[in-house]
Amino acid sequence: MQIDINCDLGEGVGKDILIMPLISSCNIACGGHAGTIKSMHDTLLLAKKYDVKIGAHPSFPDKDNFGRKVINIDSDILMENIYNQIFNLKIAMDKLNLKMHHVKPHGALYNLAVRDKKTAKVVIDAIKKTDLDIFLYAPFNSELASNAIKENIPVIYEAFMDRRYNNNLTLVSRQLSNAVISNPKEVINQLSNIIYYQKVISIANKEIKIKADTYCIHGDNLNAINILKNINAWCKKERITIN
Repeated sequence: MQIDINCDLGEGVGKDILIMPLISSCNIACGGHAGTIKSMHDTLLLAKKYDVKIGAHPSFPDKDNFGRKVINIDSDILMENIYNQIFNLKIAMDKLNLKMHHVKPHGALYNLAVRDKKTAKVVIDAIKKTDLDIFLYAPFNSELASNAIKENIPVIYEAFMDRRYNNNLTLVSRQLSNAVISNPKEVINQLSNIIYYQKVISIANKEIKIKADTYCIHGDNLNAINILKNINAWCKKERITIN
């Protein structure tokens, strides 16, 4: 069995050099919530060194709130901004002769596009405008994934190892203390349930059907390094290749 483990990087957290060898794909901040020309370049060099698949990680243009709040912005302006973020990363990748693998929206943009058709369309229109042959990382049974499929953009379903879920498969708000899972055993238990049983246990203790091919851990999780080391050891024991 093979799985993909992805992580949001280039966000200024300072752990990228330790995280990159432990994952198989990365989502690089490209100027919306975080990210500069230098940080993109440095993160790309790390990804190249460890042969990690590279994706753009666009967000609402809101560095003050780290892209974690929905902002009031015209759809056309937002679409153009997302397009520019993706293209900024592409320019940096072209200089290093690297190929973009995917796009994964960040934070509030991701969460809104999951359930809101209008926002999902904005994200998909931005990806289409790039005219790149790339995947979209999006949740199973979401507006974002459905819109992409209709527009012939290939989707790789994503699930979160270190975030708790509501009954409708949305993520528990980060404003709540139990939103993030930091215990490695709990993370592995959630990952195992998704891989082997296609289910996740919600905060209401309900089994919810889920499907995923890539599994995210957040680089700003305070225990990210320890969690990833434990996951790599568990995968080796289970004969699961991280690729």
